[in-house]
Amino acid sequence: MKPTLLIMAAGMGSRYGGLKQLDGVGPKGETIMDFSIYDAILAGFADVVFVVREKFRKEFEEKVASKFKGKIKYTIVTQEPDKLPRGFRPKTPREKPWGTGQAVLSAKDVITRPFAVINSDDFYGREAFKCLADYLGKIRKGQKGKFCMVGFYLKNTLSDSGSVSRGICTLDSKDHLVKVEEHGNIRKCGRRILGENLMGVEHSIPAKTCTSMNMWGFTQDYMEESEVLFKEFLKQNIDEPKKEFYVPSVVSRMIEEGKANVKVLSTPSAWFGVTYKEDREKVVARLKEMSDDGTYPSPLF
Repeated sequence: MKPTLLIMAAGMGSRYGGLKQLDGVGPKGETIMDFSIYDAILAGFADVVFVVREKFRKEFEEKVASKFKGKIKYTIVTQEPDKLPRGFRPKTPREKPWGTGQAVLSAKDVITRPFAVINSDDFYGREAFKCLADYLGKIRKGQKGKFCMVGFYLKNTLSDSGSVSRGICTLDSKDHLVKVEEHGNIRKCGRRILGENLMGVEHSIPAKTCTSMNMWGFTQDYMEESEVLFKEFLKQNIDEPKKEFYVPSVVSRMIEEGKANVKVLSTPSAWFGVTYKEDREKVVARLKEMSDDGTYPSPLF
């Protein structure tokens, strides 16, 4: 059974200074998503689900999604701050959506098979998509809790332009995920890498720490459990304007409760992305190199 690819493209891009999902960084004006979908098609994904904000849905379909007509089936769903379970409404209207956990839940009604989740503005590499497709393609109908994650070294996921947030992972001896904890304000400090955990405590993090870049593979039961946990989260945080509901929090909870087993997949792919607008020049140069050497024929589509 070929899997679905879910792309989270609803981020506001505040640090980047605009809608970076629509930024043409490739030699022919391709977005990073164009490269991801190109790799996903080659890897054998069946369809794509885009999660976007309603206010730029029309522009997104015109500039990004429409180019895939006839090449891969796609669906567009929206993530909004007020799209909450019945009975939940903050006292003060919220501007930003509720994080990656809500983004994935936005696609609950259109996901019908095992699925992968990625960020729209991260370049993961062709091998990473192949690993995901191979793993998810072997899942039998009705299987539950059979998850996977593609991990990257922390040192290879940083930006020279400022701090980042990352999911810091703990693995067991068989490369299964034990837990993943969201850390913020991660940056280079001389020869060290410093970051802050969810409690705001700063500490040093080893350079080769396994890091989640939101490249996941899930069976459909993820959605059911996530919906329950989102309601729990809202009961405690409905009036906290900066609190977000994260995919790694759902995964960690399901691991703790014995509802999921997460295989961490290794890949030689090199990750890179655009967090700040200063990162753009390096991304443009790398994509041009890969186009020139024939890895990504131009134009892609």
